[in-house]
Amino acid sequence: MKTRFLSNLLLSFIWLAVTGTFSFINFVFGFILSFFLMWLISKEREENKYFYRGPKLIAFVFFFLYELIKANLQVAYDVVTPSFYMKPGIIQIPLTAKTDLEITLLANLITLTPGTLSLDVSDDREVLYVHAMYVHDREEFIADIKNGFERKLLEILR
Repeated sequence: MKTRFLSNLLLSFIWLAVTGTFSFINFVFGFILSFFLMWLISKEREENKYFYRGPKLIAFVFFFLYELIKANLQVAYDVVTPSFYMKPGIIQIPLTAKTDLEITLLANLITLTPGTLSLDVSDDREVLYVHAMYVHDREEFIADIKNGFERKLLEILR
């Protein structure tokens, strides 16, 4: 997988040299173009995780940005209005993530989202404790984390 990524980067730099336009947008276009061309000529497309993870990673970035903006607006609205809509709580989220990398990335993504803070992981690494400002329904909050951040993150990492 590393060799495919490095090949993709090399082809992107070749694209920059051929076009003569050294800009970030042109580099991104060259990267996407080389990714698509490598996918077209790949014989083992179904078995190669590189071509599967790339679009998933891009989709995850947009998903995270959407969640980040949504949480920022929710917290900002609560700050500027005279009444408080928050209902804080500490939630135990059962983990499907098992490795240190998976748990750490999930905890950090949750913490980066305004209104939530990862507090701790249980000793058996089965539960993540999260403080949230808006817990109107515990089960819905857990489902949002499990079906959103955790599921999409594990699709990329596994």
